[in-house]
Amino acid sequence: MRKIIQPLIIGEKGDVDKLSDDYSFVRDIGLIRDIPGGFLPANPIYSEVIVRTLSFNAQDNLLDKKYPYQMPRYLKNGRIDMDFLMCDFQQFWRENSEIWIKKFDYGEAAPHLILMAFLQRVINGGGQIIREMAAGTGRLDLCLIYEKRKYPIELKIRYGNKYIEKGIEQTARYMDTLGCKEGWIAVFDRRTTVKWDDKLFMKKEIVDGKTITVVGL
Repeated sequence: MRKIIQPLIIGEKGDVDKLSDDYSFVRDIGLIRDIPGGFLPANPIYSEVIVRTLSFNAQDNLLDKKYPYQMPRYLKNGRIDMDFLMCDFQQFWRENSEIWIKKFDYGEAAPHLILMAFLQRVINGGGQIIREMAAGTGRLDLCLIYEKRKYPIELKIRYGNKYIEKGIEQTARYMDTLGCKEGWIAVFDRRTTVKWDDKLFMKKEIVDGKTITVVGL
């Protein structure tokens, strides 16, 4: 199942063969369904269950009192200060990613799962996270909802500058469907040859009147 579910979380169809026994098994038990050029969870409930199950241990570990990541920390005038929240995750990722990734059987999807566990820790009990997963799209779309306000986030793995440019365009379209003027794109740089000071950055782009914050990780 890992061969199928991991690309689903990342958004990359990769070398998944729809004629393979692995793919047929996951589809036949009703976890996924076909779409042109890819596949997605059979329904929104499965999207939630898949991520919650695979990130359960990370969510459980984040409940430790040494982690201060709770909603009151990020509220500013009734809104979530997303830049502050993402800065906290950048520091968390820098300090813990190497250790935490080793704990995941789904190594390629670990960055996505850890960020979602982090966000779940923040919003736990006070809001909602909507996930839109589909292999073949090259991304994973998230939307935090708190006090009826929406905070769209797109997750991508960095495969070059063009991927970031494409991600900004995709995020702008996703924001348009949600009716949001602000959005965030988290770009994970898995290169071991790049220093952390170069991986971690935050910059804002304006696209069609929308503000998109690119968060380097």
